[in-house]
Amino acid sequence: MDSGNTAWMLTACALVLFMTPGLAFFYGGLVRNRNVLSTIMFSFMAMAVVSIVWVLWGYSLAFGDGNELIGDFSVLGLEGLTGDALLFATFQMMFAIITPALITGAIVERFKFTTYLIFLVLWVTLVYAPICHWVWAENGWIFGMGALDFAGGTVVHINAGVAAIAAAYLVGKRRNPAPEPHNVPYVVLGAAILWFGWFGFNAGSGLAANETAVSAFIVTNIAAATAALTWGVISHIQTGRMSAIGVATGAVAGLVAITPASGFVGVMGALGIGFGAGIFCYFAVLLRAKTNLDDALEVAAVHGVGGLWGALATGIFAVEAIGGTAGLIEGNAEIMGTQAIAVLATIGYSLVVTLIILKVLDLIPGLGLRAPETVEDQGLDLAMHGERGYVSDGAD
Repeated sequence: MDSGNTAWMLTACALVLFMTPGLAFFYGGLVRNRNVLSTIMFSFMAMAVVSIVWVLWGYSLAFGDGNELIGDFSVLGLEGLTGDALLFATFQMMFAIITPALITGAIVERFKFTTYLIFLVLWVTLVYAPICHWVWAENGWIFGMGALDFAGGTVVHINAGVAAIAAAYLVGKRRNPAPEPHNVPYVVLGAAILWFGWFGFNAGSGLAANETAVSAFIVTNIAAATAALTWGVISHIQTGRMSAIGVATGAVAGLVAITPASGFVGVMGALGIGFGAGIFCYFAVLLRAKTNLDDALEVAAVHGVGGLWGALATGIFAVEAIGGTAGLIEGNAEIMGTQAIAVLATIGYSLVVTLIILKVLDLIPGLGLRAPETVEDQGLDLAMHGERGYVSDGAD
């Protein structure tokens, strides 16, 4: 183990883990004050439950030898892993934690907490681990195709965005959506923490303190900044105001989009990716609002659409001198087909299996997906956790 690489990767692990509390603030600020603790707990419990699942069998299914579709049980309990291998398993654990936490933005303020805990176990086992194996394991079929996904455009963001659509569809609409977020500073703080932690997410995915990490670091920042500015400018043109929530959401969209590309593109490519993310995700939010789908915190529009654009944009802007693979601009048109197959496979599998998992949970007596109407009206904080986020009730 190289001490410099080890120190950087331990830092990256901590940065990626810190993103999940950042997500908790980001989501928590967007809901009614009566549901802020419930929303935060969705993310916090992902840290607890997924950590255990990942250690016991999740990592083995994702990165065990197995075959091109799934790993095996050769490293249950991380048996035999030491040094660099154990460090890699730890780093990957942090990705597994935040991915299902992302989904919760689509189902806040109405999803049963006990069912959510079971959903975490099943989803990480049956959806996240197989797709992770396809894309990142050396014998995974998407990896073998040569698809480019440096830090999780398909595995994390498209996967979570599509699962969010399935969840919002089956759970149904909220009874009384809040007219506005209850705590905008929480939203901006959460986005800032996500931006900070994302440097570990992307720059750490090269698994070394080297030139690739430096390049991934700078393009991550550039894409986030470009998307935040683009979203803010479009909002100002349309409404005459530049929304703090909009700029924060734009930054997250840029971070999502640069994730698969961060090890393959240069600064100019990052500008293009961030600009596209700001445009596509902004209008995806407007389009979603015209549908009957109550994706409460716009997971599909930001993570799904942002991840989709990022995965395809990786094929467009990839630079051979940076990541070893030329993109469309450098004359390699084949890579676009490969990227499209990876995207479609992720969308299809995540959608179908997530729908099955949730439908089964909904049919099991005593579980179900939705909190009772009285609980929803009272607020999930008191009903499910026996606590309130604020001493005074205040206004929603």
